[in-house]
Amino acid sequence: MIYLGIDVGGSGIKSALVDVSDGSLLTERLRVDTPQPATPDACATALTAQVAEHDYEGPLGIGFPAVVKHGVVGSANNIDPSWVGLDVIDFFANATGREVSVINDADAAAMAEATFGAAVGVSGLVLTITFGTGIGSGLLVDGRLVPNLELGQIELEGHVPAESYFSAKARRTEDLEWDEWGGRANRYLNHVNAVFSPELIVVGGGLAKHWDMYSHTLDPHLPLVPAQMGNNAGIVGAALAASG
Repeated sequence: MIYLGIDVGGSGIKSALVDVSDGSLLTERLRVDTPQPATPDACATALTAQVAEHDYEGPLGIGFPAVVKHGVVGSANNIDPSWVGLDVIDFFANATGREVSVINDADAAAMAEATFGAAVGVSGLVLTITFGTGIGSGLLVDGRLVPNLELGQIELEGHVPAESYFSAKARRTEDLEWDEWGGRANRYLNHVNAVFSPELIVVGGGLAKHWDMYSHTLDPHLPLVPAQMGNNAGIVGAALAASG
C-alpha cells in the first residue's frame, strides 16, 4: 500500500510517497523551508503545494511538531503559538481536500524505527530521540506507542527547556564543534537513560546522517543505536499513521 507521508518540522517540511509494506520511499523527497512565522495559513500553503507535486490522490499522513491530542494541537514549542487549540486534522483536511491523519513528529519517527528500522523486534521500553530544531521523543512499550512525550521540555543543568541547549539548533546557533556538542548530547542521553532505563535508545532527527561525527563522544555503556531510517523516519511514520 502506498501513502503520502509529510513531515512538518521546525525548519523544513518534507514529503514523499511511501510503500508502507517495507518503509521504502517511492519518490524523491521534496523539501521546503518551514515558513517563518510558522502560522497555520502559511504552513497550509506550503504543505498543499507539496501535495500538489505528488501524483497521488489518497489519504495523507502528517507528522507535526507539537502535542496532538484527539486532533487538537496542545503545544507550540517550535511552531507559531496560534496553532494551540486548533483541530489540526480538520484544518489540513479542509486545506488539502484529503482525508488526513496527524501524529506528533517524534512519535512518527519512533513508529518508523520500530516497524522498519533500528527498533524492529525490540521488546520492552524503547525511546527514539530526535535532535533537530528541538528535541523530539517517541516512547514505545512492547511496540505500542505512548504518545506526546515531550522530553525536549525538561529542565537539565539549569536549561529550560533542555532543547534550547542540547538540540541540533543549539549546535548551529553556537557554532559548536562536534566534540563539544556531542558532550552535551551525551549528558542529555545519560539523563534520559537514568530516568527511563530503556532497552534501547534510537538517536535520530536531523543529525542522524552525522552519527559518525559525534558518536565517539557518547557513553558506550548507554543502549544507543543510530536511526536506520535516518531523517526520513518522520515521513515514513506519517505514512504509517495514514495507513491506520
